[in-house]
Amino acid sequence: SESPVEGFMGLILSPQDDSGDIKEIRDYLSAIRDGKKLPEEIGDTDMKFYILGLSPNASRLSVRFWHVSTVGDISAKIGQHFGDLSIIRNYDSDSEFPGMWQLLRETAVLRKSENISPVLSGSIIRSIMTGAAYPQSLMTAIIGRIRADQTVNYLRAAMIKACLVRKYRINQISREVTMALDKESTNIAYRLGRLFAVLEKAQRDAIPGANTTIKDSFYGSASATPRTVFPRLLRLAQHHIRKAEYGRNTDKMIEEVMQDIQVFPAHLSLDDQGLFAIGYYHQRKDFYTKSYKKEDNNE
Repeated sequence: SESPVEGFMGLILSPQDDSGDIKEIRDYLSAIRDGKKLPEEIGDTDMKFYILGLSPNASRLSVRFWHVSTVGDISAKIGQHFGDLSIIRNYDSDSEFPGMWQLLRETAVLRKSENISPVLSGSIIRSIMTGAAYPQSLMTAIIGRIRADQTVNYLRAAMIKACLVRKYRINQISREVTMALDKESTNIAYRLGRLFAVLEKAQRDAIPGANTTIKDSFYGSASATPRTVFPRLLRLAQHHIRKAEYGRNTDKMIEEVMQDIQVFPAHLSLDDQGLFAIGYYHQRKDFYTKSYKKEDNNE
């Protein structure tokens, strides 16, 4: 039967239904991601493992990637990749081990496979297999798509986290990006992302069922040039707070999130825009998690 080591390569590229041998592979991936002992079924961890990447070039195939490793090393690299991606899922149906093509579609215009950069896909595979930093073009593409469609979903947040934590680890930067909301973080970009989510909630509470929110009009500028937008958004929030039933709670939360923000930065770097997106994603997820718990307690 197919061993997990033979099967997980396919799962990385294109995950299948969670059944049969695929469940075995997913259990294996959970183990290596969490740093647990490799199962005995893996066999000799020193066994050579060869990876060949091909791409069509006119009427023939060309070699894009050739990597020689061992079963043990490649297992560690795959585990590291999924560990770096790990972030709280927005929905239970979100894939715990997203395939590479799922991730890459989030970088493409209209999420269409034909719009995925072939250069980017090859670079990501190389990063996964070698443990090197993810290409800077991946972060650029994700942030670009978020600014274009104002959507910070699970897969995009996961990729941003992966890019950042791997960069920090390789460059020995003492900074952490958590899986879920980090109320203790004093990072300004992360705090600004949280603040934007709180201000959006204030608007939603004041105008339930609104078709558009501040996210649709201001996310791009708020995440890139905060000083030009946040003073205006805070003034607008006071109007929403007065109108909302529980506005006092929101006002208190704004004060809490802003306590470490002395001055709004004129500009945020690409990495800081990534932290902004994660702060926004974490805070929104926390709001909805509390909302569901409240509904469950009322039943």
